[in-house]
Amino acid sequence: MVYGIMMGVCLTLFVLAWAVVRRFSPPAAVAMSVVAAVIPPFAAVVANWNIDRTDRRDR
Repeated sequence: MVYGIMMGVCLTLFVLAWAVVRRFSPPAAVAMSVVAAVIPPFAAVVANWNIDRTDRRDR
């Protein structure tokens, strides 16, 4: 659930940055793209956060 939300935010930031914001402020569009590029690794960590913990509880 959280992974999907984070990836949705990432996609929204990329689309808004280059479709809308770029026309008004190119540096802001680049900043939005940098933030959007950082989100997927954190989303992967969040998606896999409980995998190790649930394995340890089952043993």
